[in-house]
Amino acid sequence: MGSALIGLAAAVVGVTGTLVASVLSQRHLARVQSEEFTRQQQAAEAQWQREQRSAELDRRRNGYMQVNASFRRYRTHLMNFLWDVHKGAVTPDARELVEEARRDHHSVFAEAQMVVAPAVLIELDGMTAALSEVYRRTMCLEEGNPDPDGSFDEIREDFTRLWERWEGMRKVMRADLGLERLSGEPPASS
Repeated sequence: MGSALIGLAAAVVGVTGTLVASVLSQRHLARVQSEEFTRQQQAAEAQWQREQRSAELDRRRNGYMQVNASFRRYRTHLMNFLWDVHKGAVTPDARELVEEARRDHHSVFAEAQMVVAPAVLIELDGMTAALSEVYRRTMCLEEGNPDPDGSFDEIREDFTRLWERWEGMRKVMRADLGLERLSGEPPASS
């Protein structure tokens, strides 16, 4: 019976080992699959985050381009209108061009307020206020009721200051897009 018991014990150990091996194998496979699933989820989340950052950057870039274009158009038509006032040659068409450019600027500015970075919004608010003041001064001059410092030459100087302010605003926009550093900022790390 000694060898029968040894045979039986060996058979029990063999069957038990086979059963335990399949259970352990399944657990190991489940753990490997779980880890792979977690890695895939992390990779998908990282990809989604990159796509969101890229889409946000595209929205801001598009907003900045539209704001710049509308600002330049408004400034150009307002400057031309100031020259018409100076020459005494204001026409309804000239006034309508200024008003159309002004409405377009307000519309683009309203859209941009929803997507621009806070630092850019500060610049846009200041720029819009300055542009509105130049518009007001120009219209007062055209109506024959100029401000004490609202002569043609003084308002024309306002346009120079507007241009300088626009250049500063553009630098803040470019810095927000990662295209340029503002003075005093450390270089971007690679």
